[in-house]
Amino acid sequence: MIPQSPKFQWGQWVSAVENLYNDGSYPEAPADALLVEAGERGEILNVGTHTETNTHIYLVEFKEKIVVGCFEAEISPLNATQQIDSD
Repeated sequence: MIPQSPKFQWGQWVSAVENLYNDGSYPEAPADALLVEAGERGEILNVGTHTETNTHIYLVEFKEKIVVGCFEAEISPLNATQQIDSD
């Protein structure tokens, strides 16, 4: 399998394209609790790759200071105007 380049880079601003729920990654939160609402903006802190499946995983910090691992399909890039509006 040829490694694919990540679609997004660290430091890039993105928004959640769907509601993101607790999949067990946050043991202090109830299972299936809403962590991030669709449309919420965040910044990519790190990009990792699951080597067996060549799947990129993005650690994104959203406004509530919560860091969530996201797949490419769960986030969308913000344009320059949207990034300025988020500051």
